[in-house]
Amino acid sequence: MAAADALGAPGEPRRRTVRSGGVPLAVYEQGDPTRPTVLLVHGYPDTHRVWDDVAAALAAEHHVVRYDVRGAGDSGRPARRRDYRLELLAGDLFAVAGAVSPDRPVHVVAHDWGSIQSWEAVAHPDAAGRIASYTSISGPCLDHVGHWIRHRLARPTPRHVAQLLGQLAHSWYIAAFHLPVLAPAAWRRGLADRWGTVLRLAEAVTPRPGHPQPTLAGDAVRGINLYRANMLPRLLRPRARPTTVPVQLIGLTRDHYVSPALAEGLERWVPHLWRRTVPATHWSALLEKGTTVARMVEEFVARPEGRTAPAAGRSPKDRKPFAGRLAVVTGAGSGIGRATALAFAEQGADVALCDLDPEAAERTAELARLLGASARAWRVDVSDGTAVDTFAADVTAEFRVPDIVVNNAGIGHSGTFLETTEQEWRRVLDVNLWGVIHGCRAFGSLMAERGEGGHIVNLASAAAYLPSKLLAAYATSKAAVFMLSDCLRAEMAGFGVGVSAICPGIVNTNITRTTTFSGLDAAQEAARQKRVSGMYARRNFPPEKVADEILRAVTGDRAVVPVTFEAKAARLIGRLSPGLLRTAARFDIG
Repeated sequence: MAAADALGAPGEPRRRTVRSGGVPLAVYEQGDPTRPTVLLVHGYPDTHRVWDDVAAALAAEHHVVRYDVRGAGDSGRPARRRDYRLELLAGDLFAVAGAVSPDRPVHVVAHDWGSIQSWEAVAHPDAAGRIASYTSISGPCLDHVGHWIRHRLARPTPRHVAQLLGQLAHSWYIAAFHLPVLAPAAWRRGLADRWGTVLRLAEAVTPRPGHPQPTLAGDAVRGINLYRANMLPRLLRPRARPTTVPVQLIGLTRDHYVSPALAEGLERWVPHLWRRTVPATHWSALLEKGTTVARMVEEFVARPEGRTAPAAGRSPKDRKPFAGRLAVVTGAGSGIGRATALAFAEQGADVALCDLDPEAAERTAELARLLGASARAWRVDVSDGTAVDTFAADVTAEFRVPDIVVNNAGIGHSGTFLETTEQEWRRVLDVNLWGVIHGCRAFGSLMAERGEGGHIVNLASAAAYLPSKLLAAYATSKAAVFMLSDCLRAEMAGFGVGVSAICPGIVNTNITRTTTFSGLDAAQEAARQKRVSGMYARRNFPPEKVADEILRAVTGDRAVVPVTFEAKAARLIGRLSPGLLRTAARFDIG
């Protein structure tokens, strides 16, 4: 191996040449060489330029190194197919790492085929001494995939068959790349010229100078050898490929080529695994969301053991579905809020809780900690926007930006429109509507900025679509939450954040014991509260069942979730015969 330095213009990457197995590799460096080295490996049909945004964001605090892989860009161009085998590509990575950081291991970050070939190095016995951490984006280890396929063929359950067929549909192009003439001819006869259009229409990538690179046609034709030299041998005869290197797996929620199912069971090979997601397509992750990827890399480089390291050694079946995620729940001191917080904690999530009653919120936090969760409680009046903003800042400082936010806090009120005073209207709307608005705004903006997706749950009610003359203020507030959730869902989809409106019906919580009634004195109100509470107690639908529906809504990204029988029936009748509901609204019920 030989290396020759070449200085670029000020602010540009420094270029050098590193030789590996007789192939010259064009290597580009940015940042202070005394800082931790982050080595970026590109995929097919790209060059080092695909990392421009990520590299620029990382260079302030890191020594950033990129190189054109063999056959691409300004690197050497072997003519033989066998010169593109994975073991040689892994040797290239080790050669570059040794040249740019001879005394310290490097942090590898790779995408697409760069990720596939980097897995070959990461799973090598020498990796622990040369690679400090590995961030893989949209490129699995072919040996791991081979075992993944074998497992599903050996156990052809409906789910396994669906996963195999789904990935087969994602991987249609691999078969085309094995045809002798078709793929090279396609690149030479127009696809390269139209690649920018493909990225814009299929990948939501904005065209800009230098992307795609001028050498694309030749890079793409030569890169077909990557598929032909490696795919069938590794998939048909997979080896055991464990690694002790800490790995961060960044899944792309809109990837057209790599399905999420391919990462199932990866803990079998990687005990120190940190799973994260970016709402992006295959190429937009780097070309549109580069700063988000760079931030994830920075966080992982600083803490390479990853969030899931404590779970090392446990089988994937033992891991809880919300492990490593943070859920915020408002109104968590009792009822649906407490049940939801404990349900998330039981399923592995950490919880940040708030309530107007700090002692009740702290009791919920104590119960969550008994379930193994990290939990913290705050006293927050959700009707106060400034207080909610402070709560969001405190949660982020104490934990991080949450993955799930449940805007549950609410109050009950009964009264006709003419009976309900302006003060009562303000109180109901301030808590039930503005409390949700404040929570969505404070946490939603943080989730959008973070760029990792997430989910917002807003507690509406069956009263949102079930009119009653006795619930003018309450039903109006919940109908507004219902519509707000739909509007917000449309807006937040672009950030990968789901939004659900939960519509319970008659649920046995203490909201009935604190519900206020227009036009009644204290004694009359207490009597009405007792009567309504008794009715809800006889119905005896527990808040834990609502919590279960909330978890399912998050998992399935459901937009509207009626919970109880009456909530579902009212939803159906409202669609089939809205006039019937309007007629029923005239009667005194309760």
